[in-house]
Amino acid sequence: MNGAEILLDCLKREGVEVIFGISGGAVLPIYDALNTQDHIWSILTRHEQGAAHMAEGYAKATGRIGVCLGTSGPGATNLVTGICDAMMDSVPILALTGQVPTPMIGKDAFQECDIFGITLPIVKHSRLVKNVRDLPGFVKELMYVCRTGRPGPVLLDVPRDVAQATCNDWEYPETFNLRGYNPCFPVDLSGLAAAARLMAEAERPLLYVGGGACHAEATEELVALAERLDAPCTTTLMGKGAFPDGHPLSVGAPGMHGTAYANWAMHQSDLLIALGVRFDDRVTGKLSEFAPNAKVIHVDIDPAELGKNRRPDVGLVCDVKTAVRELLKLVEPKCHKDWNALIAQWKREQPLRYSQANGHVRAQHALQVIAEVTGGDAIVTTDVGQHQMWAMQYYPCSRPRQFITSGGLGTMGFGFPAAIGAKVGCPDAEVWCISGDGSFQMNLQELATSMYYGIPVKIAIMNNASLGMVRQWQKMFYGKRYGGIDLAECPNFVKLAEAYGAVGIKVEQAGEVEGAVKLAHETNDRTVVIDFRCDPEEDVYPMIPSGTTVHDMRLQPD
Repeated sequence: MNGAEILLDCLKREGVEVIFGISGGAVLPIYDALNTQDHIWSILTRHEQGAAHMAEGYAKATGRIGVCLGTSGPGATNLVTGICDAMMDSVPILALTGQVPTPMIGKDAFQECDIFGITLPIVKHSRLVKNVRDLPGFVKELMYVCRTGRPGPVLLDVPRDVAQATCNDWEYPETFNLRGYNPCFPVDLSGLAAAARLMAEAERPLLYVGGGACHAEATEELVALAERLDAPCTTTLMGKGAFPDGHPLSVGAPGMHGTAYANWAMHQSDLLIALGVRFDDRVTGKLSEFAPNAKVIHVDIDPAELGKNRRPDVGLVCDVKTAVRELLKLVEPKCHKDWNALIAQWKREQPLRYSQANGHVRAQHALQVIAEVTGGDAIVTTDVGQHQMWAMQYYPCSRPRQFITSGGLGTMGFGFPAAIGAKVGCPDAEVWCISGDGSFQMNLQELATSMYYGIPVKIAIMNNASLGMVRQWQKMFYGKRYGGIDLAECPNFVKLAEAYGAVGIKVEQAGEVEGAVKLAHETNDRTVVIDFRCDPEEDVYPMIPSGTTVHDMRLQPD
């Protein structure tokens, strides 16, 4: 077998079923090997960034490792945004890159770049293969590092001559030893008794749940803990779905565009039970004034997160599911009638709201209709911007891996390719991409991928003819001096969809929303693009301006 065939055989042993990528000179041996096997599906994307985001969507929806592939030079560098996005959101993907032949490395050969060096800060681990005999061991260690501990991206750079070199006596290792990497150290549960004591003493506890809880798929345990403590629960953008949005103890998302009552609850709590969160700046705002009276229990699988932004009173290095299971053995039932009554009052006084005046299409209304028509059961991916925040607010989720978004890096162009990846990983699920007219245009070429391979998804474009979130900031903080945000009304998304063979629908009035969503819901043989023509003056509220406190929260435009 040559190196390319060995690579694919190793990936097969690791359970890889699909590779998203684009061919090129340096990866021709790999594509030649792909053409002569039938256990890995090779999906030809239209841009390497799309391939990386498809791998992310696949990984986020399934919990398995997503794999993307690019050739040397520009093919490899086009993967970088997706790799960085995966690093920020702890997504397990393997990036395969081609490289010029080993004798030419360092000599400025055609399409050569040091992708190993470029990606060092944004991967968990990477390898440049210089000998075909090293390939099996490198694949084994990269896949292990990718999926263990805090998940994240890894990279394997394969020179063309290594992919072509033959080897007759190779073996795939069952174990390996990577010096300095030991994610399976004994779980640190030494603080369990102290954590349980804080929970017993608290009068205003709040569960603060993040993406780590989604990775751990700890919904059952979280619900049990919240109900045992009679404690409300707030879920971050990355943690959405880890705790059911429809549960009576749910208070929605916290932070810049979180619910008013979630933010007030955080500010007035006396105990934050932080589970798989980073204390991200979009949640905390001015860190020195965040939850000033709260003690903190922080559970995270990554010890580097404990004390990075907020020093915990009790820190547990552990995955969320295991920690909560152990806590449930120690925690006695509690009742916080007054605390929950106060939060219920806040919910009544300051619910999420929007105006349906003049019959204009509102993204919030469209999202509520999508939730109603799909029964809230669809997988939803988003791009980045106002529509992302409205999706967080108005599309209820009941399970992990149902809400797929770019949280840490905030990558426009993520949503649609991620939806394709999610649909490949979960072919029986209905998948909706919630996008904006700016974000969608960054990777709209993947309509060709969706249609060619028969991967139907639904795309809801909240079209306000501008980069809406930037416009909102310029409106609020820059005296309405608008610049660099006008997208006009171009392109015609209906004709664009039809040019690719997809279904295109334009919605201009609120009364047309339900019919369009139902048509998309019932169309399962091809991708559907709905162009919701939204009011450009509509902004996202509530809003806590960056770097400020809950006292600066703006509930409505007035």
